Amino acid sequence: MLVLSRQRDESIIIGDNVQVTIVDIRGDKVRLGIVAPPEVTVHRKEVYDAIQRENRKASGVSPADLPAVKAATPAAATASRNSTPHSSNGTPAAAPPASGAAS
Repeated sequence: MLVLSRQRDESIIIGDNVQVTIVDIRGDKVRLGIVAPPEVTVHRKEVYDAIQRENRKASGVSPADLPAVKAATPAAATASRNSTPHSSNGTPAAAPPASGAAS
């Protein structure tokens, strides 16, 4: 963990597009201002943990199930890839002409 000291109105930059500024310090509380692009989600840790718990509960998957799900995923992808005939260059093979088709 990186530990930095900052005073009021001083900032740190995370990556190229997240800025965290010390807005206020009162006793043992520090208020932070965070500027980040819309695609970056920002949550307090306890809120993030609650969201993760609710998502796991809603999906019906426990953390113990995840290795089994991960192991099953590549096989499913391979099966769907192999369901379509392919030519030697990896592109889908052309369908054979229908019998009795006009030439």
